[in-house]
Amino acid sequence: MLVLSGKNVLELLSMENAIQIITSIMVKVSKGNCILPLRNAVDLGTSNKLGLMPGALSSGGTYGVKVLSLFPENPSKGLSSHLGLIILFDPLTGIPTAAINADAITAIRTAAATAAATNVLSRIDSTCLTLIGTGEQAVAHLKSISLVRNISKVEVAGRSFNKSKDFISKNQSEFPQIEFTGHNDIESAVKNSDIICTMTSSKNVVLRGKFIKKGTHVNAIGASLPIFQEIDSELVLKSKLFVDYIPSALAQAKEIIDGINSRSFTKEHIVGEIGQVFSGSIMGRTTPEEITLYRSLGVSAQDLTCAEFVLKKALELEIGIKSDIL
Repeated sequence: MLVLSGKNVLELLSMENAIQIITSIMVKVSKGNCILPLRNAVDLGTSNKLGLMPGALSSGGTYGVKVLSLFPENPSKGLSSHLGLIILFDPLTGIPTAAINADAITAIRTAAATAAATNVLSRIDSTCLTLIGTGEQAVAHLKSISLVRNISKVEVAGRSFNKSKDFISKNQSEFPQIEFTGHNDIESAVKNSDIICTMTSSKNVVLRGKFIKKGTHVNAIGASLPIFQEIDSELVLKSKLFVDYIPSALAQAKEIIDGINSRSFTKEHIVGEIGQVFSGSIMGRTTPEEITLYRSLGVSAQDLTCAEFVLKKALELEIGIKSDIL
């Protein structure tokens, strides 16, 4: 078995490669080629959870599981809120072939998936990006969105104005062409935005439909379990809604579940999966005035296909630590 660290992952998987990889695998997801059980979260008796995301890229193909500790307070300790491993297995023998740092792959693949969706759903002339959240995902999304759109302004809203200012001071030098502005509140942060990314672990709504102007594209990616909710049903209702995987959206996206249960809209309000847009089987944005919404919960196929890519490159370059497990 090959053991690969977060540093190894960052050396082997660029954001540009990840965007291409995610675009390709999401087409396969929407064609039903992947085996994708819904994620399972084990309550550890506190706000912390153990997340399990098994799956297979095809019948008889690469398979594995992401095992992740979800500790919301970790950032205050200088740690990632998502820590764990992706374990890959030999599809012929079932022997574990790799244990790969999961938080690095999660950060890259999540931002890459958002960028791929933004590339087909946002207006091509979009220049102003709002980041709601100031953690590692905000950094990754700043990098990934800048690869698909000519971003010149970034509005930042964190848990506090000081967190927004700290984020700007840490990232300004890497993006000297961008004008950064910190905000005390969400409404002011999004009022001029073309693209919005919500990346929080909030249990209460942070982004409301009444804040959003015509022509905006929203990526809601932070709430991965139905105990969390970043956006309200009003935003869902006024948007052209796309998801990464319909079964998980209907089971785990609280604002969609609540909207359907309250009969504000039906499941047919979901236009389709992002892989269908990538393949051209359904249309994405059709007018400049539409509000588009990409609701992402993340699927194991994204983790597994990125892990497969990393493992292949590591073997080619002889990177990582080999360990006998049998």
